[in-house]
Amino acid sequence: MSDAKPVSIQLLDREYTVGCVAEERDSLLAAAKMLDGKMREIRGGNRMAALDRVAVLAALNLAHDLEQLREETARRENDLSRSFGELNRKLDGLFSD
Repeated sequence: MSDAKPVSIQLLDREYTVGCVAEERDSLLAAAKMLDGKMREIRGGNRMAALDRVAVLAALNLAHDLEQLREETARRENDLSRSFGELNRKLDGLFSD
């Protein structure tokens, strides 16, 4: 990451500076915004909630969401693969006659 530039992000009204290449800056800022929103949702009105606990719960929630998306993607890929296989068999049957 030799081309990394410092980027400031805000999480629960605290500023953090992280290194990021220019091409990934927008993605990093979007991820920080998502994380900040999740942390605020978890913290709710409890301003005294421990920051580390809020951060861990937010990370767990986001990791769970990611895992569900991966599982759904795998199911869809399997369905598509099966459909393509069926289409190929039908095409083979049409052209082998």
